[in-house]
Amino acid sequence: MHRQGEDKQEKIHWADVCASEVKQDIPHRIATGITPSGPIHIGNMREVLTGDIVYKAMKERGLNAELIYNADDFDPLRKVYPFLPEEYSKYIGMPISDIPCPCGKHKSYAEHFLEPFLNSLEELDVKPVVLRSSELYRSGKFTEEIKTALENALRIKGILENISGRQLPETWVPFYPICSSCGTISNAELLEHDAEKHLVKYRCECGNEGVCDYSKGEGKLVWRVDWPMRWKALDVTIEPFGKDHAAAGGSYDTGKKIVEEIFGGSAPFPVQYEWISLKGKGAMASSTGVAITIDSMLEIVPPDVMRYLIVKTKPEKAISFDPGMGLLSLIDEYSRIAEKGEGREFELSKISDVATDIPFKHLVTVVQIARKESDIFDILKRSGYNVTNQDAVLRRVHRAEKWVDKYAPDMVKFTVAEELPPECAEFSDGQKKALSILLSKYSTLGEWGAEDLHNAVYTAAEEAGINSKDLFSSIYISVLGKQRGPRAGWFLEALGKEFVIKRLNEAVGTGAQ
Repeated sequence: MHRQGEDKQEKIHWADVCASEVKQDIPHRIATGITPSGPIHIGNMREVLTGDIVYKAMKERGLNAELIYNADDFDPLRKVYPFLPEEYSKYIGMPISDIPCPCGKHKSYAEHFLEPFLNSLEELDVKPVVLRSSELYRSGKFTEEIKTALENALRIKGILENISGRQLPETWVPFYPICSSCGTISNAELLEHDAEKHLVKYRCECGNEGVCDYSKGEGKLVWRVDWPMRWKALDVTIEPFGKDHAAAGGSYDTGKKIVEEIFGGSAPFPVQYEWISLKGKGAMASSTGVAITIDSMLEIVPPDVMRYLIVKTKPEKAISFDPGMGLLSLIDEYSRIAEKGEGREFELSKISDVATDIPFKHLVTVVQIARKESDIFDILKRSGYNVTNQDAVLRRVHRAEKWVDKYAPDMVKFTVAEELPPECAEFSDGQKKALSILLSKYSTLGEWGAEDLHNAVYTAAEEAGINSKDLFSSIYISVLGKQRGPRAGWFLEALGKEFVIKRLNEAVGTGAQ
């Protein structure tokens, strides 16, 4: 989404650029939409959050705007996905709004995947008007547009062929009935159209001949006609969409022509976005299993950080999402801008009820040190953090615990040894001397603070005449039984003065003679 003059406006956020380029004197409707055919992942989230960020920028500008989310739950089940039992093969081709819920707790297959997604949107501070394609079709909302499409089938076919460069079959039709016999959205032969009664007589691929009433949602338009039809019927003026739709001759190009020449409307202002891929695994897709669902990600990542991931990246730039150390860096990056409490990226990311003052990396250390919940609060208080809002703190703590469990690399994980590790017996005289000097410094510290604890390691190593790396290793071996660990200052601060002094005294008391 290259904007003219963008190089001169580097400090203007991309959402504000969009808000300044749309028409300023009309009501706007920003449309987003996803087919809930499987677990809705964070790659899908980019569309809805992009729409919400533009919406918020427009509202701040004083524009009349509304954000909608259309669940395309009237699409057919394409195949038995890896997450489905084989028995779902009998539902292939049927609208996902009419297929039974996989877990039996929702009214349909579509709602099974839609409910956790909508709950996640609430947590992300995205509050669109939620529409469902099945309800829109069955309420008669699209009746006149379907009638128009059927009456102009040849013109639409010509537009699609001319712009896409593809030759469509002679039997191509813009409308698929739902067969009264097999229940599928069928690429059927259309035999007759009674425009006055909104009836279509068809012959399904299963052999059944029937009549459907499209004013009651007994069929749907094909995708390349359905999309521009909705622009007109729902008064859509802005829409984010993936790069596949934006390709030359793609569905946006054909839709623009169809909405103008067939439905008498206008194409929405386009906000094209790139994919979110999973680092090392490629583009996310529920159908291939290369995905992390939004709800499972929000168990680990604070919602304002998820917003920040989209806010900070221009839509046309791809995002490679790393749920391991990359996520840890992202959380810390957001914490730094949140601490300042200013800047456009912070304003468009922030969610008021999220606790952001405790660094996530510190919590990752704390949850691996603490043996019980009360220890966590004691450690955080000792580090000077405000833990008055215990619920908010615990939400952040639980996210850190789940990140350690699910995504943390082995280099980040550790266990505090219950007793002095036997490896301390191999310490050299130089290491023991450095530990002794460090102990005397720690014993006389006015405050048990991370920065002073960390810096004291360098001065103790220098006074003992050994490499500081060797002293750091000695500390980690004494506490963890391995040569590396979390950043020493925060780590020692979290362990507490009493424990550290006792353990290092034990380490000095053993070693090579």
